[in-house]
Amino acid sequence: QVRLVESGGGLVHAGGSLRLSCAASGRASSSYAMAWFRRAPGKEREFVAAISWNGDQTYYPVSVKGRFTISRDNAKNTVYLEMSSLKPEDTAIYYCAEGPGQYPSTKREEYDYWGQGTQVTVSS
Repeated sequence: QVRLVESGGGLVHAGGSLRLSCAASGRASSSYAMAWFRRAPGKEREFVAAISWNGDQTYYPVSVKGRFTISRDNAKNTVYLEMSSLKPEDTAIYYCAEGPGQYPSTKREEYDYWGQGTQVTVSS
């Protein structure tokens, strides 16, 4: 059974930085695409970043491109999300997801497994 555990969330001032981690276990996660999504209060879960199984492909929405960086360490079965220049509108619960295939998708319905989430709060 796949288990994803996020960590690294917290409270930060606008303009600050945070690094989220997602530790995966239960199958060869290094063979699968991984992604981060977030859900702000009163909003739908939205795509934040995705990475292919070997790290060669990464995708970001316009809202975070240039500020967020997704990476992975397959030796540690861990995916990271480096967030900088944080804004109050980045406040949300951030979820890690593992896909069914090697190549990333921006669609949440295409991901098989999800973590429980980690809260990120950006104060103005």
